[in-house]
Amino acid sequence: MPHPATAVQETAGGIAPHLRRLLEFVEPDRDDVCLDVARGRGPMPAALGPRVRHMTAVDAAPAPAEPSRGGRMSTVEFGTGPVRITGPSTDPDRPPATATREDPRPRPADPAVQADATALPYRSDTFSLVTARFSLYTLGEPEQVLRELLRVCRPGGRLIIADLVRGNLAGPERDRIERLRDPDHPGTPSIARLTEMITSAGGSIRRLDVFTVERPVEPWLAGARDDASADMIREALTDEVDGGPRTGAKPRVIGGELWFTQSWAHVAVVPI
Repeated sequence: MPHPATAVQETAGGIAPHLRRLLEFVEPDRDDVCLDVARGRGPMPAALGPRVRHMTAVDAAPAPAEPSRGGRMSTVEFGTGPVRITGPSTDPDRPPATATREDPRPRPADPAVQADATALPYRSDTFSLVTARFSLYTLGEPEQVLRELLRVCRPGGRLIIADLVRGNLAGPERDRIERLRDPDHPGTPSIARLTEMITSAGGSIRRLDVFTVERPVEPWLAGARDDASADMIREALTDEVDGGPRTGAKPRVIGGELWFTQSWAHVAVVPI
């Protein structure tokens, strides 16, 4: 059952609380050889790099589509980050480069490798730690992606999945506003569905952390396909606050701002 909601707000520098929680769940080791597979350039390589022996990042984002006339231009992938993304120097989801005991200078992140998440360019059993944060359902057919992530993970290593989920008894209403924001949204899996896919792909679940996160609406709506869709979502959430139909997002007003709730899951998996 999900833990009580954690409020996620903008963070001026350092590591955002939700990312710190994920790093604690990952339990990186100084001897780890790590692979992060993401849609675009996520925060994990910079966060994990100083904590592991070697860090490899794969950008498995599909080729961007041409912006449609009259719509918004393509924006940075927002994923589930809690704040507005205005540029690489102000992304609070990305920690600053960290000095190590071996080298007092900050360690820059290596450029990401462009690759297909269902056909990674690495031998089997290469990495002791593989991570995929909020990308499993956007990089291809999820079962194929899972099998590939497990293939490159060493025996005795671990795969860490971080993604959106919904409760096993929750209805699909929540996906309606997700698809208003992003017509290509694949749908939010139930916890049971996510764990079933992992075991079917050849993984054994060792740890599971499911919790709810409360976040402001406006930074999330920055990634909406157009202004009309964003307005429809605001209206639906505001109506629910005023006693209207439920959206599944549990909106409320905090300090004059509209906030909503998501459920996130961290899953630690070992290949079998």
